[in-house]
Amino acid sequence: MKKSILFVFALVCWLSACSTHHEVESKSEVAVAPVEIKPIHITIDINIKVDRALDDFFDDLDEEEEKIK
Repeated sequence: MKKSILFVFALVCWLSACSTHHEVESKSEVAVAPVEIKPIHITIDINIKVDRALDDFFDDLDEEEEKIK
C-alpha cells in the first residue's frame, strides 16, 4: 500500500512538471496589438585630449626630422 501511494505521488509530480501552457493570439482578429518601440541611447567616448597630445608629440618629431635633413 505504501509503495503504491508513493508511486502515485511520483507519477502526479512527474505529470504536473511536464504540463505547459502557451497563449497565442489568433490571426483572425481585425485589430493588431500595438508594438512599443523604445529609443536606443548610445554613448560614445572620444578622447580628444589624447589625440591632440599625440599630434603634438609627432609634430615635434617631424620638426626635428626636418632640422636633421
